[in-house]
Amino acid sequence: MHVLILGGTTEGRRLAELLAGAAPGLRVTSSLAGRVAGPRLPVGEVRVGGFGGVPGLAEWLRTHHVDVLIDATHPFAEKISFHAAEAAAGAHVPLLALRRPGWVPGAGDNWHLADSLPEAARLLPGLGRRIFLTTGRLGLDAFAGPASAGLWFLSRSVDPPEPGTPVPARMELLLSRGPFALDDERELLRRHRIEVLVTKDSGGAATAPKLAAAREAGLPVVVVRRPPVPPGVREVTSPEEAAEALGGW
Repeated sequence: MHVLILGGTTEGRRLAELLAGAAPGLRVTSSLAGRVAGPRLPVGEVRVGGFGGVPGLAEWLRTHHVDVLIDATHPFAEKISFHAAEAAAGAHVPLLALRRPGWVPGAGDNWHLADSLPEAARLLPGLGRRIFLTTGRLGLDAFAGPASAGLWFLSRSVDPPEPGTPVPARMELLLSRGPFALDDERELLRRHRIEVLVTKDSGGAATAPKLAAAREAGLPVVVVRRPPVPPGVREVTSPEEAAEALGGW
């Protein structure tokens, strides 16, 4: 059996680790988009780069005799997830989506939900002036419009935005990769006098301490809802569950 994991996440790396040597004749290939410099590589075979859209991915599945495709990409990698669904259907390959559970607000949280980054940007003027933006380098243009005039942003991401990308007029860039410790997040909020946190509902423990720090500080948090898994695609929430599901194929 040949399993192709569309990865780049902690869950994708853990799944590759679980499957490595799990059964005779099991071949696992992990595919990374190549958008992050110096990515953390999973064990086993790895390919880096795009496929050339739906036709390219479908052809790769056929040419490399892939038996199962697992979409373990970031919960907000909506485009590749829909490409995977279309390509898998075209190549007649079973598809499984591996998605870590989303975050759930708790006592003391002051969350403001948004369906998109532009909607999140429109909420900010009524919540505060100094914004901690943790939505990554893609989508910064959503905060570069008139709605963000007069606001100051601390934007944290693994890599800097591409040259020429519209960014907020008043923005400090912080390049850093998680996981992040709670004490460090508390100090960051204090040092930069943050008034509002903006995040995507990525889920997971690696970046969750910022939510706890915001809760302790009584700060409002704008949370961008994650896009849905493509219709008809089976979804699991852990690498262990994904590995177990492979036994049925």
